[in-house]
Amino acid sequence: MNPPHRLFVDGAWRDAASGRRTPLINPATEEVFTEVAAADVADVRAAIESAQRAWEGGWRDLAPGKREALLHAVARTLREHREEIARLEMLQIGKPITDARDEAGLGARCFEYYAGAVTKFGGQTLPVARGGFDFTLRQPLGVVACIVPWNFPFPIACWKAAPALAAGNCVVLKPATLAPLTALKLGELATAAGLPPGVLQVLPGSGAALGDALVTHPLIRKVSFTGSTEIGRRIMALAARDLKRVSLELGGKSPNIVFADADWERAADTSPLSVFANTGQDCCARSRVYVERPIFEPFVERFVAATRKLVVGDPAREETQLGPLVSAAQRAAVEAYLADARARGSRFACGGGRPWPRGYFLEPTVLLDVGREDRCWREEIFGPVVAVTAFDDETEMLRDVNASPYGLSGSIWTTNLNRALRVSRAVQSGVLSVNCHNSVHVEAPFGGFKHSGLGRDLGLAALEGFTELKNVYVAEG
Repeated sequence: MNPPHRLFVDGAWRDAASGRRTPLINPATEEVFTEVAAADVADVRAAIESAQRAWEGGWRDLAPGKREALLHAVARTLREHREEIARLEMLQIGKPITDARDEAGLGARCFEYYAGAVTKFGGQTLPVARGGFDFTLRQPLGVVACIVPWNFPFPIACWKAAPALAAGNCVVLKPATLAPLTALKLGELATAAGLPPGVLQVLPGSGAALGDALVTHPLIRKVSFTGSTEIGRRIMALAARDLKRVSLELGGKSPNIVFADADWERAADTSPLSVFANTGQDCCARSRVYVERPIFEPFVERFVAATRKLVVGDPAREETQLGPLVSAAQRAAVEAYLADARARGSRFACGGGRPWPRGYFLEPTVLLDVGREDRCWREEIFGPVVAVTAFDDETEMLRDVNASPYGLSGSIWTTNLNRALRVSRAVQSGVLSVNCHNSVHVEAPFGGFKHSGLGRDLGLAALEGFTELKNVYVAEG
């Protein structure tokens, strides 16, 4: 496999203006396997200006049916290259190959969904007191910046780019420094499928170097960002200077609430992957587990047994469920949390060590007796660590759940419909699952409350977020 290694601008490959390159390390082997061009401010300007020309030169005015056909062609092309995309994802971030294939398919489904939505999304006609004829239009913003993280590089790139393109915008896509390969492949394949040059640009490079230039450029009309809360705050502050639109999907510390009346055996069997999948590098990870006291001991026993069965190892093997962490720095950050847990007297029910001498692997870790003020309870760890606690009173439990500054996702397990509805209303999170752990659906809005962000990805809500709403009144006579 020959990974892409240059910038993708104006429908073609080019080197960075500075000539700088970034080495990429395979986290499963700790070996450098390629180098990728690192864009700088000059490349940002060139890409945005190219995108603006493409937007003004026809993309914004392309008939909806033609835009629909092009996005369907992109989806077909992505499906044809699913294995190549999956292999690149596995190589750059250590994602298990079976998960990488699923996520490549999810990216294609995003383009299919928004292709189908192009001709079904529009304005309204409105009765007004003056009479006459009043209607609304949904119009594209122009050039938008999509900044995606390293934990789910390909699907998040698709679920940002697809609705932006469907709405008639042009996109400058900034992948994470550690994971640019599948975004570059997306740009190449989308253009090969017929997307006009300049409509989708891909700029790998340092976020610190490119972020400010993207966010502050006057031609960028919206920034859609997924990443840390800290960087989200900075983007929001910079965008406020000229009132750019922003959508921010940020951190999480999601709860998993298991009531005694639930099918708690199924909850215990399935809950480990709700936090350890992707080696815990997931803002939706259910990393705080609340278990009603009558079932606490048997739940923990079964949960730990299911955790011990998870297969950690070479991401290229079909049976592998958990690969390495993305980098040495990420593993060191997670291990610092584990050291803090040990110092504070938390009990390690399992895990906490390095299972292999090579690669950035870490055992999935279940913590008990974690204090409410401990870092492992309060902060997003972004690694394979979960804390499990017992609760006696629903009201007190919900108060603790909502004390977190985050509010992205979570699960509720109960067979009592009234309780399911009551607790779903009470939990301050943007996405909740009842009797399962499914957070992401292409057809449904995805995003958080509080420090987990604002705006929504996915569903028709994403299309709304990439448009301006215009009202037109036509007087009678």
